[in-house]
Amino acid sequence: MNIHSDSKVGRIAAALPLSTRVFARYGIDYCCDGGLPLVTACESRGLDAMRVAEEIQREVGPEVGSAESWSEAPLQDLVTHILVAYHKPLKEELPRLEAMARKVLEVHRDKEPEMLTELLSVYLGLKADLEPHMQKEEQILFPMIQQGQGSLADGPISVMREEHDQVAVALKRLRELTNDYEVPPRACNTWRALWHGLAALEESLHQHIHLENNILFPRALGS
Repeated sequence: MNIHSDSKVGRIAAALPLSTRVFARYGIDYCCDGGLPLVTACESRGLDAMRVAEEIQREVGPEVGSAESWSEAPLQDLVTHILVAYHKPLKEELPRLEAMARKVLEVHRDKEPEMLTELLSVYLGLKADLEPHMQKEEQILFPMIQQGQGSLADGPISVMREEHDQVAVALKRLRELTNDYEVPPRACNTWRALWHGLAALEESLHQHIHLENNILFPRALGS
């Protein structure tokens, strides 16, 4: 794939899976904002689109074809991959991060009272959105796709896309509150682990939502 400044970031991520490493490196949202041209996504981050495109080409160049692409795999296999690689770990990680966020607020409230309080609030909202979201996918949408009824799932898919947008808003706010997950010098081990855990959560959710928004949903609707 030739990358141009007007190439959609979601299409780049779908065609060149290793490009997501570069997008994650620069905080470019290739899932919920996958419809944005590369130049627009880069400008919002103060980046030069052509330099980012060149970096993507370097990233994928030696390994093009070696990264697993889900653009042509059977939809049932893609659904299974999402459940195993993202839903299952997420159900374990969400309560773990909540426990750490509560502990950091309890112990270090005097150091950053406003930031840590809002961070916990935003995180709890994110968790409250994700848990029923995954349940609806597992009980309603994914069975429809696996039964070959994806073309009839326009309503459920529209709802899932809207909820993905809400997740993106929460992730953006968490990144703002944590100053791009820069660990404060005074941070204890739990605080450090929380920042690293939230950064990893963001990266995983971007990959997760990208697979659904930019690959699974369009393919299911067109099936």
